[in-house]
Amino acid sequence: MKILIAGAGEVGFHLAKLLSYESQDITLLDTDKESLAYADSHLDIRALRGDATSISVLEDAEVAHTDLVIGVTSSETTNITLCMLAKQLGCKRTMARISNTEFIDNKETIRFSELGIDELISPEELAANEIKLLLNQSAFNDTYEFEDGKLIMVGVALPKTAPFVGKMVKDAAKIFPELHFMPIALQRLGTQYTIIPRGDTVFREGDQVYFITLKEGVDELYKLSGKEKRILKNVMILGGSKVGFKTARDLCGDRFNVKLIEKDRDKAMDLADDLPHALVINCDGRNVELLEEESLESMDAFISVTGNSETNIMSCLVAKSKNVKKTIALVENMDYFHLSHSIGIDTLINKKLLAANNIFRYVRKGEVVAFTRLNNLNAEILEFVVKPSSAVNGKIIRELDFPRSATIGGVVRDGESMIALGDFRIVAGDRVVVCCLPKAISKIEKLFL
Repeated sequence: MKILIAGAGEVGFHLAKLLSYESQDITLLDTDKESLAYADSHLDIRALRGDATSISVLEDAEVAHTDLVIGVTSSETTNITLCMLAKQLGCKRTMARISNTEFIDNKETIRFSELGIDELISPEELAANEIKLLLNQSAFNDTYEFEDGKLIMVGVALPKTAPFVGKMVKDAAKIFPELHFMPIALQRLGTQYTIIPRGDTVFREGDQVYFITLKEGVDELYKLSGKEKRILKNVMILGGSKVGFKTARDLCGDRFNVKLIEKDRDKAMDLADDLPHALVINCDGRNVELLEEESLESMDAFISVTGNSETNIMSCLVAKSKNVKKTIALVENMDYFHLSHSIGIDTLINKKLLAANNIFRYVRKGEVVAFTRLNNLNAEILEFVVKPSSAVNGKIIRELDFPRSATIGGVVRDGESMIALGDFRIVAGDRVVVCCLPKAISKIEKLFL
């Protein structure tokens, strides 16, 4: 696939890196010479310097023969203009990064596709949605919804008290005869290896396990994972960034009690005007005594989304030491993900990773309608739509030539979700959720073409 990425900043560079690993034909476009030089020397891509809204530059980038144009510069105006021009010049598909979420809220009214913009992406909105989802599934450290929650992916670290620690997957399934969940991936404590579990795989204490579950299976997973389902109500947010504002706004709408800490006085005053149902406090959130004065110990959740990753991590550790039930930190450094569970923070989120997940489904072959990468794990979860021509159409799962490094977690058929076992027959129109390791991706894609 031929892909043009405009913007060599954090999101653009991260996307270029991930896509270049998959031998995609990548052109990275930016006006900053240093950013391009770094990308050119570290990645197997074409680096092109120029204005993303210049027609001559786009022609030099061969946009007419490009399958996908992604605008992720710091200017949403540039990204939108780029997509409009690229579509007119012959590009097949366009995506624009935006910060004004009004565009996403009104995309049905404005019909951006008619303007040449196929998809709008807001990393800040994605991060705020991720935080909201994590608070609703309080005991889990990772979560993702397919088909508006008909199928849910949750990740959990198994404590010693989990009833199925020491048991095989097939034994754990017998505890609940009507199966509402399926383990799809796990990582052993202290290792970096991802395992696709089979019936004879044994659960161990400390395993980070990912499940696909129906809505009614969530309560079962709370019991089986030894986790307590807690109702979170009081939330403290550190940092009045775009993510902080969007998170506070959404949580207030869900009737959470929200305290937002912002050290910049003018910004705090503006936030107080824009968030009438939140308590906005102007103080330095790095000061532990001030946090204690603002009743940190009475909080159910602490979310740190300042512009500094280290501040976010350290403040979450402070909150955890005060027995706050749920801590979430926004980080920019991908390497920090490997530290989250070992240092005691419940969840780390990364805007680059969330944006990349949202974009990656357009790169995969077959009709992929949802995609996510698992934090810390070298695995992908994809939701395919089965076509009449797909090799899986009409086949029973156990009869498929399915690689051992992949598994089917669940299926949505005619709006109804179900956990798919070996005797399940897949038919055209099914939406099938698959978890697979990188080495199995090409084979899985061929099955759903």
